[in-house]
Amino acid sequence: MSTTLNSAEVGQDLLIEILAEELPPKALKTLGEAFAKGLFDGLVSQGLTLADARFEGFATPRRLAVRVHGVRAQASDKALEQKLMPLAVGLDAAGEPTPALTKKLTALGLSHLKGSDLVRIEDGKQVNLWAKTQQAGVSLAEGAQKALNDSLKALPIPKLMSYQLHRDCALPGWSSVHFVRPVHGLLALYGTEVLALSALGLHATNHTQGHRFEALKPSLTIAKPGDYEAVLLQEGRVMASFEARRESIRHQLKSVAHSLAASLSVLEDEALLDEVCALVEHPNVLACQFDPEFLSVPPQCLILTMKANQKYFPLMDKRGQLSHHFLVVSNISPMDASAVIEGNERVVRPRLADAQFFFKQDQKKTLLSRVPALGQVVYHQKLGTQAERSLRVCALADLIARDLTAAGVITAEQRTWVNEAARVAKVDLLTDMVGEFPELQGTMGNYYALHDGYALSVAQAIEDHYKPRFAGDDLPRDRVGQILALADKLEVLVGLFGIGQQPTGDKDPYALRRQALGVIRLLMANGLNLSLSTLLQQAQSVFDGTTLALNWGESMAQLLAFVGERLTGVFKDAGLSSAQIDAVLSLSFDRLDDVDKRLEAVKQFALMPEASALAGANKRIGNILKKSTLPTALTLQVALFQEEAERALFDAMAVSLARSQALFEQGQYAPSLASLAELKVPVDRFFEHVMVNAPDPALRDNRLALLRELYTAMNRVADLSRLA
Repeated sequence: MSTTLNSAEVGQDLLIEILAEELPPKALKTLGEAFAKGLFDGLVSQGLTLADARFEGFATPRRLAVRVHGVRAQASDKALEQKLMPLAVGLDAAGEPTPALTKKLTALGLSHLKGSDLVRIEDGKQVNLWAKTQQAGVSLAEGAQKALNDSLKALPIPKLMSYQLHRDCALPGWSSVHFVRPVHGLLALYGTEVLALSALGLHATNHTQGHRFEALKPSLTIAKPGDYEAVLLQEGRVMASFEARRESIRHQLKSVAHSLAASLSVLEDEALLDEVCALVEHPNVLACQFDPEFLSVPPQCLILTMKANQKYFPLMDKRGQLSHHFLVVSNISPMDASAVIEGNERVVRPRLADAQFFFKQDQKKTLLSRVPALGQVVYHQKLGTQAERSLRVCALADLIARDLTAAGVITAEQRTWVNEAARVAKVDLLTDMVGEFPELQGTMGNYYALHDGYALSVAQAIEDHYKPRFAGDDLPRDRVGQILALADKLEVLVGLFGIGQQPTGDKDPYALRRQALGVIRLLMANGLNLSLSTLLQQAQSVFDGTTLALNWGESMAQLLAFVGERLTGVFKDAGLSSAQIDAVLSLSFDRLDDVDKRLEAVKQFALMPEASALAGANKRIGNILKKSTLPTALTLQVALFQEEAERALFDAMAVSLARSQALFEQGQYAPSLASLAELKVPVDRFFEHVMVNAPDPALRDNRLALLRELYTAMNRVADLSRLA
């Protein structure tokens, strides 16, 4: 029953809960946070909260809830001011409202106002009519209903369900409901009173339900919002807080692992912890084990089986090796947990046996013998099969390895390994293990390559050529893996850009942004000293001569710009300014291993007191040279100097530019730029005392030649004018 609420000056707690069937575990945390924040924000926007109001969200497998502290029963009245129209238009000669004003007032819900009720305000041009009224504050029942509706509507629901309401509980007119899961209860309490809310075809009460199997009673009564967690825990055997439940699981995992052996530790996985937390209402961690014979299977297979299929937590020994013990988070706490433990051990055994069978069967065929079967796997309708793609990656990897061998970066043996790894890098896609667990592609290739007798570097390259898969992921372990990873990503980028599959807006179905970022990281971090433009040309060449219908046209220029955009994002995330990034990238980013050094130099240069003046002068010189028609072959003639300032600048340049050039050639970009600082005074004096565009053509061209020499020297590291 709804009761009259207290005055608007008193703030009390508000509790709202949606009780549903089991919510999707991977979405529960997000749904809980969105529901709580959405409802709180809705109350705040309507003026229904005190200045120190705060909220707490709750989320369990069967409920979304929020408790807001400091809620008003009614919002304060608001003073409203509304400009209507000019006085001459709104009132007639008798001071009565004209039809135009009457229509305006009616539209605003102010038809009760008379002409004498309106305020006259002059704005310097004319006198206007204004309506100044008081709007009554919204009641909590009305405002909370709106906030609840808006919050439910805005929930990031992965997939809606449609279901029919029970006839006894449905509101008039409600029969079919659309929500993430069927809802069975709505609780709404303001202080000790039930708030008259409705949602999803249900009326609010002060009742909820506890644990499906362990609650002490089928229905729980919440007397006031502050009792919510205690009643659910003590009578309902439910931990309402997602965060508290997750920390309880974390603590129990560590405690149980330590009770088995001090050397055992839980394999940490925050995503798994969140998912398991969304599956249980009262967690109880139990220790289980499997037959140690399964440890002959690669640990990645066993771990993935336990985590992905069963939501178990593997345990590692002190050497970091997988143990035959694992932990289960149960949703029940029986006096004798042996049946639960035995049940989980019985369930996991056939899954581990399947992994063991797949591993043994896969090893009966060599990777090389599977290569022809790649021709039966379509890579892309316009780019052929995986066999064709594999040949292109092989060719590109060998081109890169050839250049690095010639440069002495890798050995001839490593080049051979690159070719061996490239030939079989995609073959594990055809194995039973990867067919069952696609996440293990590359990983299984490593194991099978070692079984086939390939060199360790080849096996590791097969696993590492997918790296980096995401931001922060590890890079390939050695040069062989780095070269293969680079070739693989470049083939994807060039091929898909060649058929017009560039990302548009937020759509990037082939993860080309991720591939471009991978290329950037590989070239920046490993000192391969490779030209990006050359790499793209080489990647393009492996498609030449094929029957594929590729349209290069502007695609390579677009791809180069695409990589530049990703590079800009990388440096912005690192805290560099747009001007500093533009100064370097606008000059060149062909050698990515050199770009970060130049950026650091520009960053240090920008801190110098002379930087601003030199950047401004650089921009001025650039503008002057753009307007000139100075012949390229024209050389500077010292004999033509007339002004002391131009001779002084020339003398200063002779010293500073030589030093700067030497430092630049040594790769010491920061000192190279810093040495230009001493040119500030002679440059300033030059522009103060020398007329560049002199009437005498020979004199003018000589001064332009001096500036051209200065401009070229100043912009070796970066285009300093971009800092102006």
